[in-house]
Amino acid sequence: MQQEIQNNKLIIFDTTLRDGEQSPGASMTQEEKLRIARQLEKLGVDVIEAGFAAASPGDFNSISAVAKNIKESTVCSLARAVENDIRKAGEAIQHAKKGRIHTFIATSKIHMENKLRMSEDEVLDRAVQAVKWSLEYTDDVEFSAEDAVRSEIDFLVKVFNAVIKVGAKTINVPDTVGYSIPGVWGERMKALIQQVENSSKVVWSTHCHNDLGMAVANSLAAVMNGARQVECTINGLGERAGNASLEEIVMAVKTRKDLFNLTTSIDTTQIVPTSRLVSTITGYPVQPNKAIVGANAFAHESGIHQDGVLKHRETYEIMRAQDVGWGANKISLGKLSGRNAFKTRLQELGIDIQSEDIINAAFARFKDLADKKSEIFDEDLHALMSEEYTSEAIEHYKLIHLKTMSETGTTPHAVIKISENGKEVMAESSGGGPVDATFKAIEKIANSGSELQLYSVNNITSGTDAQGEVTVRLAKGGRIVNGQGADTDIVIASAKAYINGLNKLQSKLERAHPQV
Repeated sequence: MQQEIQNNKLIIFDTTLRDGEQSPGASMTQEEKLRIARQLEKLGVDVIEAGFAAASPGDFNSISAVAKNIKESTVCSLARAVENDIRKAGEAIQHAKKGRIHTFIATSKIHMENKLRMSEDEVLDRAVQAVKWSLEYTDDVEFSAEDAVRSEIDFLVKVFNAVIKVGAKTINVPDTVGYSIPGVWGERMKALIQQVENSSKVVWSTHCHNDLGMAVANSLAAVMNGARQVECTINGLGERAGNASLEEIVMAVKTRKDLFNLTTSIDTTQIVPTSRLVSTITGYPVQPNKAIVGANAFAHESGIHQDGVLKHRETYEIMRAQDVGWGANKISLGKLSGRNAFKTRLQELGIDIQSEDIINAAFARFKDLADKKSEIFDEDLHALMSEEYTSEAIEHYKLIHLKTMSETGTTPHAVIKISENGKEVMAESSGGGPVDATFKAIEKIANSGSELQLYSVNNITSGTDAQGEVTVRLAKGGRIVNGQGADTDIVIASAKAYINGLNKLQSKLERAHPQV
């Protein structure tokens, strides 16, 4: 069975909830993590790395919640090769139908000498002990050699031999700093598989970062040289320049069967809905020219291209848009839809309704939205529910009323009313535009001292009546948060986003993540 898996099946290991969450400001609540995990399960992901259990109580609780609710995918927790980390990870995944511990230690000289301050022998002993500790909780143990890209291959072989001998089932070779290039990375994977004893008894994995823009190419080079698990994220989300993009890996393998001759468990029609959900929750918009999931991925502007596609689609399209989920996100809900139909659709989308009060408040917002736009999309509902859960969890500030005035030849002006800890406060300000005036008015009330690092506007769906989704990134005292807001009025969406960011700065939901 092991040989069959290695030869024919490519395991998709998604780390959106762990490595993806390390993107600045992309921290997620437990409810949001659970919603994404359910969608990843629906997508057909083999392994969901749900977090780093020892990082914080919030991470531990989120992993536990995912472990209790996910049945088809393996639920994994990351852990350093430290006893406390591993025991936390083991406890977090204890209720999983299929659970994995992913433990790691650095193996490059620069990391061992400057970060760990450990000798090669000490690192080797710790790696072996980490696998032994992990096996007390699950027989599915993955071992990673952090910074394998800059590690001596002889030492890597020595470490991998030792951890396989004591029971590691998956060996991950990561390009932690995005340093390699495809030809070199493929050769390294091939050499390791050839030189490591009992290499056929484990699944070989790769985890590539995108610092030089080659994470997907490096991952595929590793696959062509024997790797049978790829660690990746939705939309390529991740710290610094991100990780290998799941959608690009999967569609490359599916489209180029002539080269890879591999299968995955992924339902590709769920790729676009998953991409949009992750974008909505994290506040990281997808660039229009992003492969597979970008708005322009299947658009043809050139007359020659348009003519060719009309005559025969495959002249300029190597994939069908519907095969990755484009055009499948409209739902038959409108202003005449009842509460039960609304609730049923939320359940179909994997959105957990925790109380009747939440469903009632969300349904009221849905009715308001349905009055403003003719068609409701799944993305609209995800945005609506994200706003509902966020306001339920952290509502130090709440928008009550906003009036802006802007016309040619005059200075834009905003008047805003906000509830601050239940007390209504008003402020007004002028600015370079209605959004600028609105933010300045909010700051007159909040006086937060935060720095606005990013202001981004993205349409959730198409059409002039679409909801605009605004993301703001605020920084204060070393903490970075993303605030989000959605509305058919972009100025109101901007106010909601700024207030959401301020609420996150006030809350204890944001937490620092150890660098991995």
